[in-house]
Amino acid sequence: MTAVLVVDDSLVDRRRAGALLERSGDWELRFAENGAEALNQVREHTPDVVVTDLQMPELDGLGLVRTLAREFPLLPVILMTGQGSETIAVEALEAGAASYVPKRELDLLPETVERVRTIAGERKQRASLRRCLKSFKAEYELGNEPGMLTSLVAELQAHLQEMGLFSEGDRLRVGVALEEALLNAAYHGNLEVDSELREHDFAMYYETARQRAKAFPYRDRRVMVSVELTSEGAVYRIHDQGRGFDPRSLPDPTDPRNLERSSGRGLLLMRTFMDLVEYNATGNEVTLIKRVRRNEIAERPKQGIAMAAPA
Repeated sequence: MTAVLVVDDSLVDRRRAGALLERSGDWELRFAENGAEALNQVREHTPDVVVTDLQMPELDGLGLVRTLAREFPLLPVILMTGQGSETIAVEALEAGAASYVPKRELDLLPETVERVRTIAGERKQRASLRRCLKSFKAEYELGNEPGMLTSLVAELQAHLQEMGLFSEGDRLRVGVALEEALLNAAYHGNLEVDSELREHDFAMYYETARQRAKAFPYRDRRVMVSVELTSEGAVYRIHDQGRGFDPRSLPDPTDPRNLERSSGRGLLLMRTFMDLVEYNATGNEVTLIKRVRRNEIAERPKQGIAMAAPA
């Protein structure tokens, strides 16, 4: 049973989050009123996922994320954000949090917990490393099934682990960014489901995607993924066969006015967790790059392989 620790100084919000998780799956739920109490619980009995508010007494959410990232780098943390906590949320994501859910759209919490838990669990199970691998290059062509796309994320994370690229925490965040990009390619690109619909009618958003996945021409569209891993880092290109969009029309996800909108959530996570996120002119291909930091390069033998540049 997956153990989820919910941290919030508001009894109402704790109960709300707990009820949503309880209805959606077989979770072992634990609760804490602030970051200090949560930290004590984690040190005593480490959960599988931590879900935390940001504004709390004694030790706030940002302080909790920073401490957990240092002491428990494999433990994924999901933020619950509210109005007034936008700037802190961005800092917490940069400090090591794996994802976030706006409190006004807390119905997204069970899905987010499950996705992050799956990514983290797959990563932990890949214990055998092939350190002799010096570079890796591959291309994938997939349909629009979310399960298959998530499986690809686990596969790509395994390659990072096999090559010893990045810290455990960074590998988790790369996985989250990749899943967001892949799901965007499927839902918004190939199936052309407007992200605005998700904000207004969560159920209709997924029902529309389900229907279009069976209908022409959407069902025949594919998601193409190319991967290049070297000692310098990782380059991912994700291409969909939809009509595309003007990348200049993308809102700034770090703008406090946009942070609480679910439509900008994926882009914020991608840009926060990767060193470069760049769309092509037609908006149906995105390049994501994560570079190895200098100190990480110094710790491993030089392999003489140059980092690819975006096309």
